[in-house]
Amino acid sequence: MTATKSASNGDIGPAAQAAVMPGRGARCSRVRGCLRANLLVLLTVAGVVAGVALGLAVRRPGGLGPAQMQLFAFPGELLLRLLKMIILPLVVCSLVAGAASLDPAALGRLGGWALLFFLLTTLLASSIGVALAFAIRPGAGTTGLTNYGDSAGVPQSKDVVDSFLDLVRNIFPSNLVSAAFRSYSTGYETKNRTDLVIGTAVLNETKSMNETILVPRGEEVEGMNILGLVVFAIVFGVALRKLGPEGENLIKFFNSFNEATMILVSWIMWYAPVGIMFLVAGKIVEMEDVVLLFTSLGKYICCCLVGHAIHGLLVLPGIYFVFTRRNPYRFLWGIFTPLATAFGTSSSSATLPLMMKCVEENNGVSKHISRFILPIGATVNMDGAALFQCVAAVFIAQLNNVSLNFVQVITILITATASSVGAAGIPAGGVLTLAIILEAISLPTNNISLILAVDWLVDRTCTVLNVEGDAFGAGLLQVYSEKKMGRTEDDDLVEVKTLAVEASKPKWVEEGSPLIKQNGPTHLEDSKPCEKESVM
Repeated sequence: MTATKSASNGDIGPAAQAAVMPGRGARCSRVRGCLRANLLVLLTVAGVVAGVALGLAVRRPGGLGPAQMQLFAFPGELLLRLLKMIILPLVVCSLVAGAASLDPAALGRLGGWALLFFLLTTLLASSIGVALAFAIRPGAGTTGLTNYGDSAGVPQSKDVVDSFLDLVRNIFPSNLVSAAFRSYSTGYETKNRTDLVIGTAVLNETKSMNETILVPRGEEVEGMNILGLVVFAIVFGVALRKLGPEGENLIKFFNSFNEATMILVSWIMWYAPVGIMFLVAGKIVEMEDVVLLFTSLGKYICCCLVGHAIHGLLVLPGIYFVFTRRNPYRFLWGIFTPLATAFGTSSSSATLPLMMKCVEENNGVSKHISRFILPIGATVNMDGAALFQCVAAVFIAQLNNVSLNFVQVITILITATASSVGAAGIPAGGVLTLAIILEAISLPTNNISLILAVDWLVDRTCTVLNVEGDAFGAGLLQVYSEKKMGRTEDDDLVEVKTLAVEASKPKWVEEGSPLIKQNGPTHLEDSKPCEKESVM
């Protein structure tokens, strides 16, 4: 009666209001859902912007003192320590579990396609870098820079052969415990020729007594040998699979360890916006004379940034779209948090935990693909480093008025592509391998001090491009596996089935086959031998 009276008086009740304006509530609900789903991404963006603003606000002519700078940068340092803390268990456990859960044939196929993708994209990035350097000519017309700075901080020149021998040595570490924090590197020491003996015969003493030569000397240097750990973890996972039922408990341990590590990653992700803000702000405060650097090296910086933008926003998304017919920029939005972390930390290894989490939850990449491919990509895929090294090599050649011929250009492309595999996934890791390229084309390595002056900016975009290439590689392999095997019957990526109660196994299950996929009824009494399918 009341409702009728209200309607006759022109009043609209709550139910009628909801019926009249259904779109308003739905829009608000969609907005709230969108904000809730992308809260971490928005906080990360806000962290980057706030870091720039905070750095510019704190920056002053006198700058902060050492003690003040240490306190100011502490929150960012804490984020780096948290991320580096879980790199070792995450890489080892994920690769062991991933290799053990894949059929050897599938392991070879996925690994082969991944390495092919990484190799081709790195070579493509190197080509873009060389082409842009010749087009923009960042070193042409620049005067007074060839004698800039001194050799302090410049990595020691190393022979190309020794560099690749060190790469092979690090693939096979002599001590796994030491490989967790040290890697092998060849150094050189100066000796007089008369001090060297071969057997019992002294070298030709008719030469000058003061003549000296460089003698190679191997040594362990600080820095995780992640390449050796990756190779060992893959081989160890294959060995556990071959072990059969006896290896199932250990495989289950690595799977559980990996899942627990990913929970830690999810907790660290919520601290990442704060850490990124102080990392960016601290780097801005540390800058000395930005105007002078951008005036003298602006064309070089522009060349690197444009190359990274072309490769990261056009080439890699284009490759992904051609092979998947999916929106690559939606894929990029799903990994925006690790990309921002890569920009803040300037370390692809430190970004690895967040990248695994985001590609699995936001982009639907299988755990077996992400946790197997991404650690490999963080080690061998360095698109950004290869592009920057090619630009830097041509830039230094132009500074010294050296005309590069076709053979030298090809040498730069091949050496940059190959040396980027051994580049450490740490800040300024690409600069350490730039000396190899310069030695290969007989250019002075003391000009690397110029590169170090602006490396704080270029290295960040390098890292973003490196981790973006890793993520697109995982996304391509996910689509490849779906198209080849089907989303529900992907035999290549079937998980290891470990049964807690042995009596629950059907009698027809082979004891030596830990990978069994059942297509028949779920009840044991209804199952038949003809209804089981083994992926072995």
